[in-house]
This record gives sequence, C-alpha cells and structure tokens, in this order.
Amino acid sequence: MDTNEKVISEKEVHTNQMLAMVVQPDTDLKNMLVEYVGTRLDKEEVTVNMIAEIIATEFPEFAFAYAEENFLRGYQLGLEDAHQTFARETEESAEQAD
Repeated sequence: MDTNEKVISEKEVHTNQMLAMVVQPDTDLKNMLVEYVGTRLDKEEVTVNMIAEIIATEFPEFAFAYAEENFLRGYQLGLEDAHQTFARETEESAEQAD
C-alpha cells in the first residue's frame, strides 16, 4: 500500500470543513434546498453534507450522475498522469542513452 495515499476516515468525511459549511440561502434554489432539508431533518442550520445526503436519498439519479462524472474525470486524469509519467521516463532513458 502506498504510504502517500490520501485516505480519510468516515469521521473525517463528516467533519470536512467544506461539507460542514452552513449553507447561506442567497439564491432561490439554495433557499428551497435549505428550507426542505432543514424541515426534513428538523434543523435550523443546514450544511452542504446534509443537502448531499438528502439528495442522495431522495433523488439518487442526480447523485449517480455527479458520481459517475467525477469517477470518469478522475479516471481520465489518472490515465493522463500515467501517460505523462511514461513519456517523461522514456525521455529520460533516451537522454541517458546518448
């Protein structure tokens, strides 16, 4: 296992500052989401994580679409990184041969 791998625990996911941000309802859509989630969870302050959990529960097709897009982008980025690493190693080998 790679010791540089960035893995976070479930507890860290739930304490992630970005996900723990309280949403400020400054647009109509945000207001609607905050009101709905706050009512559904009986909370006065609603976080990004709360909204994500409700959307995943009640509108899984939406959550799957984002998850799939993120997976594909991550996979593509990984392939590009691997290609660049291979190209760089090939160049270094060619330079050392000269």
